[in-house]
Amino acid sequence: MSSAKSSGLIELHLAVLLFGGTALFSKLIPLSALDITFLRCIVAATVLGLLVKLSRKRLTLASKQDYLVAIGLGVIVSLHWVTYFAAMQLSSVAIGMIAFFTYPVMTVIAEPLLTGSKIKLLDMISGVLVLIGVILLIPEANLGNDTTLGIAIGIVSAILFTARNLLHKRYFSQYSGPHAMFYQTLVAVVFLLPWHQTELNSISLEVWGLIILLGVVFTAAPHALFTSALRQLSAKTVGLVSCLQPFYGAMLALIILGEELNLNTLIGGTIIVATAIFETHQSHQSQRRKKNA
Repeated sequence: MSSAKSSGLIELHLAVLLFGGTALFSKLIPLSALDITFLRCIVAATVLGLLVKLSRKRLTLASKQDYLVAIGLGVIVSLHWVTYFAAMQLSSVAIGMIAFFTYPVMTVIAEPLLTGSKIKLLDMISGVLVLIGVILLIPEANLGNDTTLGIAIGIVSAILFTARNLLHKRYFSQYSGPHAMFYQTLVAVVFLLPWHQTELNSISLEVWGLIILLGVVFTAAPHALFTSALRQLSAKTVGLVSCLQPFYGAMLALIILGEELNLNTLIGGTIIVATAIFETHQSHQSQRRKKNA
């Protein structure tokens, strides 16, 4: 393996580890999911804006239409992050992340609907497998149960993330990761401001430290690392390694928070993550065949 690819792989695994670590802050920061997202976005937007300026690239967008797209994406991202943190606050880091990681299968089912192509039988089977995995996670079919409600909100977060990814790919992929996320986090700050409840002067220094850690090390840094890794590695490798995010998140939650996994969570999580890996692999194989055709 070349040194560039080796370096890219290290950057990618570190980025995915940090993305997985964001989930811990749903438990570590004693604020609502909305307040965590709002404050995270203030810090992340500042750092991402500085990163773009330091790379000597223009911070402005190419057209008025791109600003409208950025606003739409920012609103979706803000709702995605609020539901992402809420899912874990209600259930656990592992269960919330596994529920959220239904998005790769949602993507392969939703994309043909947008492009007008036929949905493949294998993708439908994958959808059924993910549904089985989710059912295994549910302790009881009652939204009065916090874990069940957390799973439902985690799936809503996955739907929002799927929508954001498909729209980003179609209308905003010409911008680098830090540049695109700068606008999305900035829009999220403006969008969430009216609902932000915690007074800033009431937040302790320890909590501010966690918010800055989340915004800088676990938001801005992994986006920069991820963008760098994309330049060195194939899209297939990036997609497959990204599927390790729930594993990294669950392991960090076990080590730092002491959250243990029960048998149903292990089985359901394994089915969902294995299906996500399979669909990611299939998607890249299909793209390669189209290029070679």
